[in-house]
Amino acid sequence: MFQNPTDQERKELLATAKNIAVVGCSNNPERTSYLIAEALQKAGYRIFPVNPNLTEPVLGERPYASLDEIAEPIDIVDVFRRSEAVLPVVEEAVKVKPRAIWMQSGVVNEEAARLAQEHGIMVVMDRCIKVDHAILLGGK
Repeated sequence: MFQNPTDQERKELLATAKNIAVVGCSNNPERTSYLIAEALQKAGYRIFPVNPNLTEPVLGERPYASLDEIAEPIDIVDVFRRSEAVLPVVEEAVKVKPRAIWMQSGVVNEEAARLAQEHGIMVVMDRCIKVDHAILLGGK
């Protein structure tokens, strides 16, 4: 049975990460993915919007159709996709070797989590990265 990393492990990840790919990021300021990407950016992370439907910059950042288009190392892949759509994201992520896959609140996929863990990638599932950042790092 899957178990999320401890508070300390998530805190360490968030404290040391720099680049976060936001898969399923929207350009609509009213969507949760946009609001969380914006909050992560304001917290000092570089965000990489990943959504094949985006053609214009989001929050001043060039959008990417897929993870493998990003030339820089990715620390966290933050996933805003339905649970049943996560496995292909993780299959792609395994190739770019992020430090962690973070599935947002309500997103649960045990098979995807196992695949990531088999490749040495930390997995956080069914947790909001913005909430954890505020709790674990005091909003810093």
